[in-house]
Amino acid sequence: MKNSYRVIGVMSGTSLDGVDLAAIDFNWDEGRWNFQIIHAETVSYSINWKNRLKHAIDLPQESLHLLNVEYTGKLGEIIREFISKNDIHDLDAVCSHGHTILHRPDLGYTLQIGNLPEIVKIIGHTVVCDFRTADVALGGQGAPLVPIGDALLFSEYEFCLNLGGFANISFQKNEKRIAFDICPVNIVLNSLANKIGLEYDAEGKQASNGKVNSSLLKSLNELPFYGELPPKSLGLEWVRAAVFPLIESHKVSIEDALRTFVEHIAVQISKHLNLPGKVLVTGGGAWNDFLMERIRSFSKAEIVIPESEIIDFKEALIFGFLGVLKLRGEVNCLAEVTGAEKDHSSGVIFTD
Repeated sequence: MKNSYRVIGVMSGTSLDGVDLAAIDFNWDEGRWNFQIIHAETVSYSINWKNRLKHAIDLPQESLHLLNVEYTGKLGEIIREFISKNDIHDLDAVCSHGHTILHRPDLGYTLQIGNLPEIVKIIGHTVVCDFRTADVALGGQGAPLVPIGDALLFSEYEFCLNLGGFANISFQKNEKRIAFDICPVNIVLNSLANKIGLEYDAEGKQASNGKVNSSLLKSLNELPFYGELPPKSLGLEWVRAAVFPLIESHKVSIEDALRTFVEHIAVQISKHLNLPGKVLVTGGGAWNDFLMERIRSFSKAEIVIPESEIIDFKEALIFGFLGVLKLRGEVNCLAEVTGAEKDHSSGVIFTD
């Protein structure tokens, strides 16, 4: 079996920032995996695509299928352009997460669009995709999938914390990998910022001008999800049912809502960072200076913000790695993390 791979990892997250693409070389050497990011880029969504993806959860099945077909074409074109523009050769595979529309593992289903077989005809390379479905079929949460990458690529950190649409954490405990979603982050912060005409709250400046509403904070912190034990994961469905109505019922200003929700995030994350150790922080939330300041104020751990390529492209990097493991027929999905019946090699391989 070969020890070096060149792949492209592709990720589209719930915060709707755009499509993250990273061309990566992976090498197995002296008992561990090493990587080098060769090219990386985020292709932003148009306002039209952002709105369509945001509201796709409400579509009837036939319309959702049509969106899936169209999005698969769009994603394929974005990937093909990335390959051409950066003159990328000798690719082993494109490893794509797709974009999550539905995620209800408790009801036995999850849907990431952009994973149809037609994508391989557009790109002209082997594609590894649809990483979550098999885990849900095995009784798992289908998330988080990044922890095996945390364990094998970032083992020098005691904790890996990602601040994307949702916050999720991964760490080693009693020789087991523990990982779960903690709380919403940018899926709520960006939605609030949109209400005052901003794409997002840059550096947390709007939040820093607001005041904490103690009643709203208390209500948020008392949501039943936070008392559940892992494995557990979150989706837009839960945010729409549990979080948005709570914020709206308190009738606070947008600045106060942002300030209160930042405090809520910091409180929930701090529950899991109450031990000494190094924490690798990645995802768009790592750029939110005010949020990071509040997390630091509650935490006993050492917060480490890495170079920008790791902040912005760690998930694309790790989905590339999951694809490599799938190509090798090796475990890329941990039952101890997702709650599935067994460890397995998740994903579907489409060959050109």
